[in-house]
Amino acid sequence: MTVMAHDHGGRPYTVEDLEGMPDDGRRYELIDGTLLVGPAPGARHQRVVARLVVVMEQACPDDLLVFPAPFAVRTSATNELQPDLLVTRLEDVTEKLLPVAPLLAVEVLSPSTALNDFNSKKAAYERLGVPAYWVIDPREPKLIAFELDAAGRYEQVAEVKGEDQFDAVLPFPVRVVPVELLGTLRDRPLE
Repeated sequence: MTVMAHDHGGRPYTVEDLEGMPDDGRRYELIDGTLLVGPAPGARHQRVVARLVVVMEQACPDDLLVFPAPFAVRTSATNELQPDLLVTRLEDVTEKLLPVAPLLAVEVLSPSTALNDFNSKKAAYERLGVPAYWVIDPREPKLIAFELDAAGRYEQVAEVKGEDQFDAVLPFPVRVVPVELLGTLRDRPLE
């Protein structure tokens, strides 16, 4: 993931600047006016997202929605994130974006995004007040779950690998098994 300068032409990037970005398969996001540019995701990444959507949809209550990327979480003129998967209340979503913090944000790691997913994105989701944040590593496979504590800080509540089960409570009860998210790709060697 490439981080572009916070300042271009004497000002931070805004969501208006994002609208002028090329439709080139990359993901363009903003954190406090800093532009993050991510490459197109690979096969393992996409497989994990697709299978996680199915698992989440099967358990999702009717008053909540599950969205895979790209779907914008735009909370200000200088903040727009696109988690790989998010869960939100039906009443909070608009046709084009989510203007408030989701109930869950999930990022699936790729070699170029890991540092941002564990640092700047995690900090941004924490500041937004996203109650639950999951990071999934499709290479191991592994899921690490964070939830806001009473002070509004992320506390790690789970780390499961391979065939271990994660029984989530937030944003709703659901069981996730990291290796199952890879499906038939689990036996394919890493490149």
